[in-house]
Amino acid sequence: MNKHEELALKYFNEGYNCAQSVFAAFHEEMGIDEKTAFKMSAAFGGGMGGLREVCGAVTGMFMVLSNLYGYDDAKELDKKKVLYSRVQALAEEFKKDYGTIICRELLASPKAKEFQPKGGHAGICFEYVKNAARMVSEFIEKSDA
Repeated sequence: MNKHEELALKYFNEGYNCAQSVFAAFHEEMGIDEKTAFKMSAAFGGGMGGLREVCGAVTGMFMVLSNLYGYDDAKELDKKKVLYSRVQALAEEFKKDYGTIICRELLASPKAKEFQPKGGHAGICFEYVKNAARMVSEFIEKSDA
């Protein structure tokens, strides 16, 4: 397990939501403190504020990419295109492993049902958080190499 996976799981075990856990695991690389990272990502847990839409762990990945590779000039269309391409690649990787990036679908999956006796949705979300942190960490390593 890499340092980002470990940190994301530590945060998740402390009670932070999926998005917070993944996003804050990269706070040093993004040049922000933990508290700021937790606040910036707080609304995205539970599939966007409990709406069960896009998985919080996936949103956390996207937020990390945006922070590291985003653009701040609306005219930087090439940077926008590259960022969106990276987001789509990570989404596809997550989908390849789990079939979807939608929280409600992930929680209803056969795999999630295996975890129900082991702690409800938090049981399977533990895996999503860990693997999302791994995916974005590996993606950053490849991109920055």
